[in-house]
Amino acid sequence: MSSDSQEVHHEEGDHATMTKGRIIKVALILSAITAVEFIIALILVPHGYLDIKYANPVYIVLTLFKAFYIVAFFMHLKFEKMGLALSIIVPILFIIGLILVLTNESHHWITLRG
Repeated sequence: MSSDSQEVHHEEGDHATMTKGRIIKVALILSAITAVEFIIALILVPHGYLDIKYANPVYIVLTLFKAFYIVAFFMHLKFEKMGLALSIIVPILFIIGLILVLTNESHHWITLRG
């Protein structure tokens, strides 16, 4: 009777797990982005250092960065196959484009009324 040993190989490259260090790094990045958003909202815009028409696109970009980090790391989308990632990312990009177009259109209608 022969004893065959079975070796279990874990691939670290494609499907790496979240380590404690990576979680802390992502949490610090998200905290820094949130701090920048708070500085813009509570200091720069109210005191007139930054106009609201420039602050809104900055908010959108910062929110997209936060959404990327949340989806990529905490929802583990970064570790999935490219097809699955694209099936989620492409519709989100279309929705973001729609939001930007509608926001621009709403500003146009507001200026027509005034």
